[in-house]
Amino acid sequence: MTSTMSEIDSIRADSRALVRELGFMQPTLAATDYSASAVHALLEIDANEGMTSVQLVQLLGLEKSSVSRMLAKLVAAGDVKEVAAIDDGRFKPLQLTPQGRGTVRQIHSYGQMQVQSAFQHLNRSQQQAVAQGLSAYAGALKTHRLNMAKKQQSPITVSAGYRPGLVGRIVEMHAAFYSTHSNFGQYFESQVASGAAEFTRRLNEPCNRVWTALLNDRIVGSLAIDGQDLGENRAHLRWFILDDGCRGSGVGRQLMTEAMTFCDVRGFREVHLWTIKGLDAARKLYESFGFKLQKEEQGTQWGSTVTEQQFVRVSALAPSKAPTG
Repeated sequence: MTSTMSEIDSIRADSRALVRELGFMQPTLAATDYSASAVHALLEIDANEGMTSVQLVQLLGLEKSSVSRMLAKLVAAGDVKEVAAIDDGRFKPLQLTPQGRGTVRQIHSYGQMQVQSAFQHLNRSQQQAVAQGLSAYAGALKTHRLNMAKKQQSPITVSAGYRPGLVGRIVEMHAAFYSTHSNFGQYFESQVASGAAEFTRRLNEPCNRVWTALLNDRIVGSLAIDGQDLGENRAHLRWFILDDGCRGSGVGRQLMTEAMTFCDVRGFREVHLWTIKGLDAARKLYESFGFKLQKEEQGTQWGSTVTEQQFVRVSALAPSKAPTG
């Protein structure tokens, strides 16, 4: 079924009128002190219990930085809080506080009053037509948006070797994640920077390799195997990190598969990695590739007290220890 230009122009004019009449052109909305996007965020957090900031970005269709600033204001105002997920401390589901639930009740009350007041000027058949028409139109807009996003989305690819900007992105991703998760600061960032820079100068050695995950030619993940620093034919898995939006996409497993295949081909008898306790999703990934927890201890070397863990993967081809006794 085709639409005439007059119908299309009429819908566009009515849409602009809706935006104005519902107050979306004003600096605040629904008798609150919040912007339209903040009000929308509160309603979505209420409707989707346990959603993360990444999911909120996707749902609202806003830039990550804009949502981060908006959430910071909602948290500071006492309407929203972040709580660490039980199974993975990296993910912090969003929850309304008791104050926030009160704010949402006020928003619902205000919105219901707006609709009820407008409906007083319509008969029953017109009310039903508005409800059905708006629902169908909103659904059609969403379907179009999702289809366009699917067409524009580029697959994440994994590439081996140095790329321009590699050290900078490794440092940026580590600093962004661990400042939030573990309260690491300047010292940690400088250590990552100096270590990664030193390692890249040794990439010409065949026992060293780095892989990057790429989205539209931007580095969104990394993993390196250092075959020199531990010695005794042991490999060191280093700088395994993913951008926020890539977690759960399967790209972490792709990077691990490339790295472990490389280690097996090179014949390393062991692969070692160090991490922080509480990253349970990452731990499950490590264990699926044969890593086992070797030891854990409290450490303060990165600027705050954390429990550090060492995992080791022993090659299936490595000789077993001779029996004692």
